[in-house]
Amino acid sequence: MNPGLLPLVVSLLATQAPATATSAQKPEVAKPAAPSQVPGISPLAGLPDVWVSNVPPVPEPVRQRLDQYLESRSAGVQDTSDDGKQVLISTRFGNTNQLHVVEMPMGARTQLTFTDEPINNARFLPGDARTLFFLQDKGGGEFFQVFRLDRRTGRSELLTDGKSRHEELEVSPDGRWLAYAGTGRNGKDTDVYVAPTSDPKQARRLTEKEGTWQPMEFSHDGSKLLVQQFRAADDSDLYVVDVKTGALRQVTPKEGKGSVDAAVFTHDGKGVYLVTDRYSDFAQLYQLDVEKSPPAGTPESLTKSVKWDVTDLALSPDGKQLVLLFNEDGFSTMSVLDARTRALSRVDSLPKGVARGLVFPNRRSDVVALSFGDASGPIDAWTVDLKARKPTRWTRSEVGGLDPSTFVTPTLVRYPSTDGVEVPAFLYLPKNTSAKVPVVMVFHGGPEGQSLPVFNSFAQYLVNELGMAMLLPNVRGSTGYGKAYRAMDDGVKREQSLADIGATLDYIASRKELDASRVGVYGGSYGGYMTLATVAFFPDRVRAAVDVVGISSLPSFLQNTQAYRRDLRRAEYGDERDPKVRAVQERISPLGSVDKIRAALYVQQGANDPRVPQSEAEQIVQAVRKRSPDVWYMLATDEGHGFQKKPNRDFAQMTALMFFEKHLGQGTTATKP
Repeated sequence: MNPGLLPLVVSLLATQAPATATSAQKPEVAKPAAPSQVPGISPLAGLPDVWVSNVPPVPEPVRQRLDQYLESRSAGVQDTSDDGKQVLISTRFGNTNQLHVVEMPMGARTQLTFTDEPINNARFLPGDARTLFFLQDKGGGEFFQVFRLDRRTGRSELLTDGKSRHEELEVSPDGRWLAYAGTGRNGKDTDVYVAPTSDPKQARRLTEKEGTWQPMEFSHDGSKLLVQQFRAADDSDLYVVDVKTGALRQVTPKEGKGSVDAAVFTHDGKGVYLVTDRYSDFAQLYQLDVEKSPPAGTPESLTKSVKWDVTDLALSPDGKQLVLLFNEDGFSTMSVLDARTRALSRVDSLPKGVARGLVFPNRRSDVVALSFGDASGPIDAWTVDLKARKPTRWTRSEVGGLDPSTFVTPTLVRYPSTDGVEVPAFLYLPKNTSAKVPVVMVFHGGPEGQSLPVFNSFAQYLVNELGMAMLLPNVRGSTGYGKAYRAMDDGVKREQSLADIGATLDYIASRKELDASRVGVYGGSYGGYMTLATVAFFPDRVRAAVDVVGISSLPSFLQNTQAYRRDLRRAEYGDERDPKVRAVQERISPLGSVDKIRAALYVQQGANDPRVPQSEAEQIVQAVRKRSPDVWYMLATDEGHGFQKKPNRDFAQMTALMFFEKHLGQGTTATKP
């Protein structure tokens, strides 16, 4: 139909009422179909993509004060131009993160993309900074597509099929090749694709194998590609693939297992710098000869003097130095390795905080870009001059007009658990605490994640405005403390890991500043599972819980998560098809112990979540409501595994803070918003 005729057709239809109608009758307005099985759910006024049940409106005074905290933004480095004079970042000025370019330190952030969906992964085309490639999904479903943006016209072009899932975008240093991973072959296995940048729609598969295969890095001349076969966080292999022929050569040993945390070619392409925990408890750096791989015996670690994980690395374009990031008890440190002498020297000028995403400009070896932030300010774009060892800040992300000097910095603490485990955690305490204050425990996701001392507006509001404390434990299974610690919750061992919840509650009771009678718990994804496990298995020690996209039943989660990730999760949680494993999973699933739950519960979920499906949220909401009907529930129909659109995220965080204030009260140092 001609679009111009549509208003006329609508007008005519409106006048053709049935003969029995009277002028007093009004046409019925169709109500939107509920996207949920939870009784009483309805769309939120002003946010039609958010549906709520039992969630009260946000009072205007609370909204006004919270708005300042929630207006904070960050800026993550995506890439740099060949000469290093342009830094490509992802940051938010509207409702979602979009691509911007910065052309000098503290210069204007010039926006390049203007879409409703967030963009957090992008690369320049080497040799042409006016062309870039990026990944983007719809509605949080994580079925990312590859796009090419022409900055000359401002137009983006879809390069992939529009329906399969794609990830791990890489461009060769010579600008000839584009590589990414995708599920287009069968929807379950992830293959590596390569395409000429001159005709990027002509992609071909370099791998056609079962499992998850991902590109990592092109050689300097673009002739070879490093590819990872990923089975689990502690079980991956590295291959070298000939870009033209597709011939594969395994670099890591065929026997045993270990992680592949990062890898780059040496400058001549004959060797590989590999970060792995295969040979030690921590992820260390090794240099392997491609022609003599897999190596015989144990290669020499190039970072054995540092007893922490290497988290990132980048090789300078001239091949003379490697820049490394280490995770030292949650804080990042930077060192430079001389490729010839193998001497390791630390860059002490970088402030204390958290860094990630090292990027060298293609034609400069004297400067490296990275994302960096700390507890008092958001992640921002920085560069480090490697000759002068001097860091330079390129962006300063806003914090809603608040004074950063008022922000609370967390303290690193440790406390004992069972089996000789010592749990590290970060504790936020209100300033000038004069009496015991309520405390909210926050569990990270993963499970192989780690709570880090980065800026957290939720924590700052909780501490500064509500006078509460926040405790972020890195329970066994967390990354950052060695592979033995990370493996302590694998499979059926997860039952023993629940003891760390009890240890955390015991620690709270041991601190004179914390009120053990007013404890809340909050977590997303696997942290959501830990949140639900806390209220199910320690019911008398917690008053309130906010579960965000969390697992309520391990067996049903494994059966219903997307096919492309099911085997990856079985490696972590155990195979629910094994009756003995399933028995343990059911015993430690919160859904099976809903009759024990006494705490108030608030569940938040994205309808398009490919990881933890909506059914996990709704089955726990409905089960708990049979005993306690006042369970809050929020569902965002345009989100997936978490909330990336600002209006949705704001509402989720505002109401979560309201929920904790209602059930835990305020600390004595809190000020009314």
